[in-house]
Amino acid sequence: MMNKKAEKFNAFLKEHNITCFNAQDLGNEVHTVLYRSFMEVSGQNLPTMVILDDSIYAMLQVRVAAGVVKEANRAAVMEHLNALNEKYKVFKYYVGGSGDIVIESCIPTTEDDFVPGIVNAVIEVVLKHLIEEYPQIMKIVWSN
Repeated sequence: MMNKKAEKFNAFLKEHNITCFNAQDLGNEVHTVLYRSFMEVSGQNLPTMVILDDSIYAMLQVRVAAGVVKEANRAAVMEHLNALNEKYKVFKYYVGGSGDIVIESCIPTTEDDFVPGIVNAVIEVVLKHLIEEYPQIMKIVWSN
């Protein structure tokens, strides 16, 4: 059984003719539905995922770069990402265990109060930010 947030998101996508998402119902106990897509930034397709379930959150996650943070560049990358985290409220960066740079946004929402347009607005904010910031992040990644 699909969760209510996913049902509302599906209706929003259909109503706005948004076809870039591939939905996957995990069929787990919290009724998780993953919406996978890509953000095109600087000629790269960045894996993007919206995660909707029965929790009080809607999650947006973008893998900015896979496996690029190594011992040699970790300090410089972390310093830059921390500065970005101080500056922006709606999303945060982190470095995953395999050296991936990830940007994530957690949107508190109940089933009844879920507004798909808010998720869409956050996606647009993140995309605009990445278009501006991605070259600088990658410059730091590759120059250290």
